[in-house]
Amino acid sequence: MKVTTKGHTITIKDTEGNIIEFLDKVNNQYNSFKEHNLILDISQDKSVDVKSIKIFAELAKKHKKAKKSLVFVVPDIDYNKVPVSITVVPTHLEANDLIEMDEIERDLGF
Repeated sequence: MKVTTKGHTITIKDTEGNIIEFLDKVNNQYNSFKEHNLILDISQDKSVDVKSIKIFAELAKKHKKAKKSLVFVVPDIDYNKVPVSITVVPTHLEANDLIEMDEIERDLGF
């Protein structure tokens, strides 16, 4: 797991390729991340599918309730089958753009 902070966003990159262990690590260290927007980069794990993304639903719900963004970077997935409560984009650039738009919406009171 590689953690990078840039402004109000923390990027956490899965370096081991095990989605369940990655979720456990993120959950265990969540208190140090909860005040920031999060990008969870699981683009290295080629076995990630919609089912494995769904295990993050509770984390996504908790982070959204805290009025912060949580975006997953997964390049090869059927985005139409991902639940609307979980935000998944194909590139890191799109994740940053989405977080910026979310921040603007929150600043405007939406």
